[in-house]
Amino acid sequence: MIFRFSKTGRYSPFPRQKVVPRTAAARLRRAQGGFTLIEMIVAVSILAILTGMAIPLVRVKVQREREVELRRDLWEMRDAIDRYKDAADRGAFQVKAGTNGYPPDLDTLVNGVDVGGKKVRFLRRIPIDPMTGKNEWGMRSDQDDPDSGSWGGQNVFDVFTKSQGTGLDGSKYAEW
Repeated sequence: MIFRFSKTGRYSPFPRQKVVPRTAAARLRRAQGGFTLIEMIVAVSILAILTGMAIPLVRVKVQREREVELRRDLWEMRDAIDRYKDAADRGAFQVKAGTNGYPPDLDTLVNGVDVGGKKVRFLRRIPIDPMTGKNEWGMRSDQDDPDSGSWGGQNVFDVFTKSQGTGLDGSKYAEW
């Protein structure tokens, strides 16, 4: 090893390095660095595994959100039916004989009834069924059989979805 003096006059054990001008070939060699085939295969495999695990979770989350929306819509319509019946039982407006104070259809809840010269609405709109994607709901009157899927047409006592699907808890949507 050769010892040399630095520019400041100190004794240095390190040799002076040559400064090599950068050539196009040197820049090209440095730019060609990248991933090997094995690294790419491992990275793609990890991404495939993570994606495979995420897809079922996303599907369950979407179904759960639709179920929450279905429960909210059913509660909203049933609450409107109950408020209509309460108003009818108090005598706020005239009802048809034999209806027991229940609304004749869901449109009546949206269009409202005349109470003392004022239009009283019980529902802003008929919600879209999140399971079927349609504005059609199954209805039951108080004269219908509780397990019946058909509506007798007398009045609306209850609403349910027309979807034949099964919820995450194992129960049929139509039974909610």
